[in-house]
Amino acid sequence: MSLANPTALLWALLVLPVVVFYVLKIRLKRVPVSTVIFWRQIFDEKKPRSLWQRLRHLVSLLCQVVLLGLLVAALAEPFFAGEATTARRVVLVIDNSASMNAADGGESRLARAKAEARQVVRGLRYRDEMAVVAAGAQPRVACGLTGHQKTLRAAVEGIEPTDGPTKLADALALARRLAADTAGGADCRIVVVSDGCAEDAAALAAGEGVRFVAVGAKVANVAITRFQVRRSTIDPIGYEILAEVTNLADEPTGDFRLAVALNGNTVDVKPLKLGPNGRWGEVLESTTADGGLLTATLVVKGEKGDEPYPDALAADNTAVAVLPKREPTPVHLHSPGGNLFLQKVLEANPLVRLTTSKELPKEYPAGAVKVFHREVPAKLPPGPVLVVDPTGGCDLWTPGEKIPSPVVTQQDKDSPLMAHVRLDNVLLPDARRLNFTPAAGKPLVLAGAATGDPLFALIDRPEGKVAVLTVNLDLGDLPFRTAFPILAMNTLGVFTGGEGELREALPTGATAEVSLPVSAAGVSEYLLRAPDGSTRKLPAGGVKTTLGPFDRCGVWAVVPNAPGAAPVEEFAVNLMNKAESDLRPPDGLPAVATAAETGLVGGLSGRPVWWYLAGLAGLFVAVEWYLYQRRWIS
Repeated sequence: MSLANPTALLWALLVLPVVVFYVLKIRLKRVPVSTVIFWRQIFDEKKPRSLWQRLRHLVSLLCQVVLLGLLVAALAEPFFAGEATTARRVVLVIDNSASMNAADGGESRLARAKAEARQVVRGLRYRDEMAVVAAGAQPRVACGLTGHQKTLRAAVEGIEPTDGPTKLADALALARRLAADTAGGADCRIVVVSDGCAEDAAALAAGEGVRFVAVGAKVANVAITRFQVRRSTIDPIGYEILAEVTNLADEPTGDFRLAVALNGNTVDVKPLKLGPNGRWGEVLESTTADGGLLTATLVVKGEKGDEPYPDALAADNTAVAVLPKREPTPVHLHSPGGNLFLQKVLEANPLVRLTTSKELPKEYPAGAVKVFHREVPAKLPPGPVLVVDPTGGCDLWTPGEKIPSPVVTQQDKDSPLMAHVRLDNVLLPDARRLNFTPAAGKPLVLAGAATGDPLFALIDRPEGKVAVLTVNLDLGDLPFRTAFPILAMNTLGVFTGGEGELREALPTGATAEVSLPVSAAGVSEYLLRAPDGSTRKLPAGGVKTTLGPFDRCGVWAVVPNAPGAAPVEEFAVNLMNKAESDLRPPDGLPAVATAAETGLVGGLSGRPVWWYLAGLAGLFVAVEWYLYQRRWIS
């Protein structure tokens, strides 16, 4: 046996004053009395008559010495050599992903997982150490290696529920790194408490040194597994919703509905009934220029109207998307002879505030996109400019001869100006060849002819972008194709910087990169606001930063740190993870039923030696008190 704190033996010197106090005789005080008859009577009755009574002081002294010895031995922390060599290092991995929020038995799976985790903590022996890892959207160490059970229990209770996916593989890799950092020769174990609703959960649970404690049973669940919104390719204020609902169960569902609402106003309702493992998907269309919050919800008919769908997991019964408001764009069209096709395609856009002229104006509406048909000024004005069928030159090009019947053989499909546009089978007679000046730099050819001449090009100049289309609208069939209004809408969208464009809805666990703007009053501070209203500080404006991972469903917002400030960026975050929504653990999961089966045995047998010594000291105090009260010792 060895001592962890041998210097504590110095406390044994306290035995000297204890013995001194027992050896010293109390000096009696002389007091005059009227008679000694009664005192002699008492002395005769209490006179020592046995060896035991003469030793009462010695027994009391022995009790005090033994009590002091037990306390000193406990302070020295004795331990057996085998305790150091058989110490275990345990890493407890707790799954706090979205599926652990399922309430399939009155309480959530996470609550049951914490109860099992507390059992594992109680199984620690003296000199064992444990670390706690949360396996949510971003695996993290909730508590480093320690043998203090109160700290470990607090770390377990402090693990918050999330809507993120299970990163079980990353959590196990983190746990193995923690175990590898321990001293050599230690018994390292990893205990995972999870419902197994994760990719490759069965294979990961069968890993070396891993004990898997399963919580939760097979439960049916209906989930919104896809919800994305995009702008219509034809209608500038229209949008399309791609929705998918999946029945993650081996039995059919009852009747329910998918209700889609914009700012609380119903947009569409789809009655549904899905078979075992059935799936429904459809593209829904609607229009709005105002924008707002688009919400899809699974509902059933209740006694008092629509009620949420009654399944075990609520996070995947709702999905959201953010529709930004689309502001009108001022556009000025200059065409000396007028062109009905060009004017109508601009007027048909409800977001365009169109003004026209037949003579070159001296001034243009503030912030307007300038469109020139055939006639162009000698120097193009600043700001975004679209030129169609130029007949004259300007500071960026000089006109060349005509190309009789060009065939489009080159098209930049990656450019946002050419999104959903095909020109390879369009008749484009009498397109004009342009000779670009050095001021135009190197134009980006968006559509080119077989001769190598650009038919549609983009010039990026400091004063603003210039798009030039060399096609004669009066002779070709481009104005009769759907590519023409789409091309005009794409150009206006690029010129306005994509204002009012949709940001793709993100799955939980994803990250986003955002550039924080600088306020008019200078650099300001920003906050990231979660769906539950909690906030955290972000860097000052003028920098690019990465947000996330987003671990809760709902709308996240970047807001200036000022009362009542409007958000500068909003992110719609939905679960959209079939592995998390499928509440049926995989077959063949090598799991134990409870934490008690993990092989971690604690209890009284796991107590250190000093604990027993302290207990004996307390018992000795109780025995001495009893003997003193019974007058067996004095």
